[in-house]
Parts: sequence; structure tokens; C-alpha cells
Amino acid sequence: MSPHLPVTPKEIISDSLAAVEAGAAILHLHARHPDGRPDQSPEGFAEFLPRIKQSTDAVVNITTGGSPYMSVEERVAPAATYQPELASLNMGSMNFGLYPMLNRFKEFKHDWEREHLEGSKDLVFRNSFKDIEYVLETCYGNGTRFEFECYDTSHLYNLAHFADRGLVKAPFFVQSVFGLLGGIGPHPEDVMHMKRTADRLFGDDFRWSVLGAGSNQFRIAAQAAALGGNVRVGLEDSLWAGRGELAKSSAVQVKKVRAIIENLGLQIATPDEAREILGLKGADQVAF
Repeated sequence: MSPHLPVTPKEIISDSLAAVEAGAAILHLHARHPDGRPDQSPEGFAEFLPRIKQSTDAVVNITTGGSPYMSVEERVAPAATYQPELASLNMGSMNFGLYPMLNRFKEFKHDWEREHLEGSKDLVFRNSFKDIEYVLETCYGNGTRFEFECYDTSHLYNLAHFADRGLVKAPFFVQSVFGLLGGIGPHPEDVMHMKRTADRLFGDDFRWSVLGAGSNQFRIAAQAAALGGNVRVGLEDSLWAGRGELAKSSAVQVKKVRAIIENLGLQIATPDEAREILGLKGADQVAF
């Protein structure tokens, strides 16, 4: 849907380094096959992880989401192999509806894209308690910490459940996701409800961040920043720089949200400050 999405290893490296130059402290990374399909093989990530590490001190965050069509064993393989400082982890099963985009986009570059969107009418993104426990037990021994992606309030309660069992350790990095069909909506009250629930469940033991999907990205980022939260932007979450304007890189979005943050009288964190805030192990402890 956008010619600017980085697909090849060279494009992913270039986009990542530009985002860091614009002010990003953490790089959340996916790999892709040449036709744009998600590639969750360790070999796919090997094409760009070493170069990114050599070229920047940013925190590298490897997805364990991959694709809803993959098994949990497939999804966790890159994080298990490369032992990053940070990995994403979806905190509950959910309907994952992307099919409304078929009403707006009629032409696709690859055949798999239309089928992928149409298939989401009957798609449950499985993240069972057993799946979550498997990812935690696979990665925690490596010192990897998690960006806990919470698409609804129930996912916050799931995180609290694993905290009660001693399988996750504070401070919890709670990434609350807004605006995806099947999860919580993008209304300002939805943002406040997620924040209030996390405050009640975790007190001072969590670090809050937001991710607004699509056109919700900057409005939700501004609200969260004003409330003292952290923000995530990038081409995985939104293709747009503004109304009707495709972002030519993730760096474009980073620059825009940085301006919002600084105009609120706040400062962006450096990579080392992010490590301190999240209690990360350090870039010298990864396996790439």
C-alpha cells in the first residue's frame, strides 16, 4: 500500500539508521521476504541485525509477533536466537481485522496482500496463556526484557496474571495499542481507560507507552506525551505523515512526534537513558 515500506535488508538498515538520527531510542524490527511477506526466520534477521548494531547504539527490539498465521515457535525463533535487549510480546488472543482496508485500497503490488486482508475476516491472532508462557520461558533466561503489547484492557490483566506468577519482572514496559479492529478503540477516553487500569494494576512498576494505528498515530502520541507517557511511531503502525500524505520513511514520523514532544516542553530519551528507564541488559549482551 506504500512504495516507501522498507522490505530488503538494505532498506531496513537505511530506514532504521535514519530513524535513530531523527531521535528514536529503540528500533522495533521485522524481517520480510522479497515480496513483502513477513519473514520470521533467524536467517532473515541475520541480514540486517549485525549492521544495525555496528552502526548505532539504539536499543534493538525484535518482534515475536511476526504474523498471525505463524506458530508461536516460529514467532519466537529470532528473539531466542539473537537474545536482544528487548522483544515485543502480544499479551492476549484477539480478532485482528484488517479487511476494512479493502474498501479503500483496490490495487495491490503482490497477490498475497489481498488474500491476507480478506482472510482477516475469519482470523483470531492466537496468543494463549500457554503461548505467552512459552515465549517468556524461552527468552527470559537470555536476559531479554519485553515490550508487552496490550491491545485491550484484558491484556493488562493478563500481564498482571503473569506478574503474580513471578514470570515477568518489573519495571513492565507496557505498550498500549489503539485503533486496530478487534482491540480497544482510539478515543481519548480509551487512552485514559488503559492508563488508569495500568496505574491501578501496576502502580510505579511499569513504564507506559502508546501506539496509535493509522491516522490515530500522532493524536494519541500527543495525548500520551502530555500525560507523561512514551510513544512509538513507524511504518509498521501507520503509513502516513499527515492527511493524504504517505510517510517516505519511519524517520519522517519520528521527526514529527519529536517536535510534538519538545513543543510540550519535554525531552526525548537517548538510547542509554532508555536502557536505564527499562532496566535493559546492554547492547554488549546480545547475540548478534
